[in-house]
Amino acid sequence: MKSKLMNMRKEMLLYLLIIAFGALGNALISNVLSNYLKDVYAITAYQRGVIEFPRELPGLFSIFIVSALSMYSDIRIAMFAQFLAATGILFLGLFTPIYGLMLVLIFVNSMGAHLYMPMSQSIGISLIKDGKFGKGLGQYNGLITAFQMSGAIIVLIGFKYHFLSFETPIKYIFVVAAFFLFATVILLFYLDRRMHHPDIHHNKEKFVFRKAYKYYYTLVIMFGVQKQMMIVYGPWMLIELLGVKVDTLAILAIIGYFIGIFFIPALGRWLDRFGVKKLLYADALSFIIVYALYGFLSAGFTTGTLATAGISVFLAYGLFIIDRMSTQMGIIRTVYLKKIAIDSRDITPTLSLGMTMDHFISIIAAFLGGIVWVKWGPQYIFYLVSLLSFVNLYVAYKVEITD
Repeated sequence: MKSKLMNMRKEMLLYLLIIAFGALGNALISNVLSNYLKDVYAITAYQRGVIEFPRELPGLFSIFIVSALSMYSDIRIAMFAQFLAATGILFLGLFTPIYGLMLVLIFVNSMGAHLYMPMSQSIGISLIKDGKFGKGLGQYNGLITAFQMSGAIIVLIGFKYHFLSFETPIKYIFVVAAFFLFATVILLFYLDRRMHHPDIHHNKEKFVFRKAYKYYYTLVIMFGVQKQMMIVYGPWMLIELLGVKVDTLAILAIIGYFIGIFFIPALGRWLDRFGVKKLLYADALSFIIVYALYGFLSAGFTTGTLATAGISVFLAYGLFIIDRMSTQMGIIRTVYLKKIAIDSRDITPTLSLGMTMDHFISIIAAFLGGIVWVKWGPQYIFYLVSLLSFVNLYVAYKVEITD
């Protein structure tokens, strides 16, 4: 018994190191990608939306790749995924490729990152032994947020004091990110040798689509739309309309991550205490309010009725911080799926299918969002998504869960 407990602790330690290094590597990329594209390739808002196609396209393929690799364990698929992610960003860092090749490298990095997401969640769920999935996932995501904050601090210091720059032939920020992602491959290798859990070493179902999961599918589809606001158009409003640079975005990210270190574990505890249904209501209302306010500010900045300094700018900064934190609200959907799963073997393929749905909608939203921004103005993107978020409210009303 003592030996088994020791093994479980070592497995947990390895997993925590894996998600920490993975979060750090991805944070170094995500906190600079928009500015990299703007500064190095001088892209427009429309092009930024188009670039989301190769960046999000791997999410469409994830269900097919998971099906093709169903004979392998979740850990081994995660190893392959992180190797792809590290390789793509390493070459982007070592060279300044032509525009087309840059898109290919972003695609390779993104393929690995998207394939890794459901694998990491599945491994993490299998390590939770007390049945308190909200608390467990909250702790995982709290750790992830802490290392995301560390990545934002590295970005801030590096670009502010010119240790890092997009003007050098080698983009060292991407090389460092690749180092941490390759480190997760090594750690996953050791975890694979130690961990033998039936939920991650089973023969996975190749494809699962059940009517019972319809509201989960609805939530991930809606997240595909909302995610573009978080990742693309929220930051782009600050960059395009307010001229915000890398160091300012990094400071805002650090603040959001710092709050998230405490907020995300608390969210997990609230899930166990208050239940999924009430948290789905809170999630829906947050999307509706945040994007309505984004639209109001965008309209004001575009027409000149709001000053690009003072209170309105700080309000925009606050929305950016809240929006960044909301990316971690995905644990609500994951716990919801765990609670309604008919078979534990459904979880990994359903997470992968959900990602495919999310990204199919995400690609369309990114493309249409760029058109709306250019033709009618940025405020209409945010207003539209705020209205669409009432679908989340409807789902919260309809779901029936025994917590």
